[in-house]
Amino acid sequence: MACILSIESSTQICSVAVSYNRQLVWNKENFESSSHSAVLGVYIADAIRFIQENRFSLDAVAVSEGPGSFTGLRIGVSLAKGLCFGLDIPLIALPTLKVMASSLAPSSAYLCPMIDARRMEVYAALYDGNLNEINPVSAVIINEESYQEILAQKEIIFFGNGADKCKTIINSINAKFIDNIVPLAINMINEAENAFLKKSFVDVAYFEPFYLKDFQATTPKNKVFAIMNKS
Repeated sequence: MACILSIESSTQICSVAVSYNRQLVWNKENFESSSHSAVLGVYIADAIRFIQENRFSLDAVAVSEGPGSFTGLRIGVSLAKGLCFGLDIPLIALPTLKVMASSLAPSSAYLCPMIDARRMEVYAALYDGNLNEINPVSAVIINEESYQEILAQKEIIFFGNGADKCKTIINSINAKFIDNIVPLAINMINEAENAFLKKSFVDVAYFEPFYLKDFQATTPKNKVFAIMNKS
C-alpha cells in the first residue's frame, strides 16, 4: 500500500493529488492560467500537512513529465525533485499524454490525446484502449491525411486542447472528439501506483522534463522595433 503525491503542471492547469493504495484521499486543482508559481507550492504544502495530520507515510512523488508548457513543467519537476531530495523518497515520471488517456481507459477505441503546440501542430500520441502505445509521443502537423489510414480500420477518440483545432480537418466516421479532457493529478494515480510497484523510478538528480522541443525565446515586437530604431 503506497502513499503517493502526484503533481501535474504541464498546461495552464495545475493540480496536486494524494493517493493511498490507488484511492484518492486529497486533491486540489487550479484552472486559472499562468498561476503555477503562485499556487503549486501552496498546494504541495497543504498536501504534506494532510499527509502528516492523517499519519500517512509518503512513499513517492509522481510528476507529469511532459510534453507541455516549458514553464509549467519546470516548476512542477523542480518542486517534485525538491520533495524527493528532502524526504529521501523516489521520483516517478509519467508521460503527460498517457495521463490524459488514462481518464478514458479502458476503451474499445484508440485514444489520441493532443496538446496544442502552435499553428496546426500538436503534441500527440496514440494508445489502444488499455494504454498500450501505438504511436509514440511526437510533434504532429495536422492535415487532411492525418490518421486516415488508422481511421479506415478503427475508431479513434481525439481529445485535449490540441484536438479542438482538428475537428474540421480530421474527417472520418471513425473520428470522435471529446471536449474538456485535461491532464490532472487525479488521473496519475493508477499509473503512479503501477510504476511504484515495478520500482520504475527516475534519477532525482539528473531527471529533466520531456519538452519534446528545444525552448525558443522570443523577443516582443515592440522591443524589436525599439532595437531597430537604435541601430
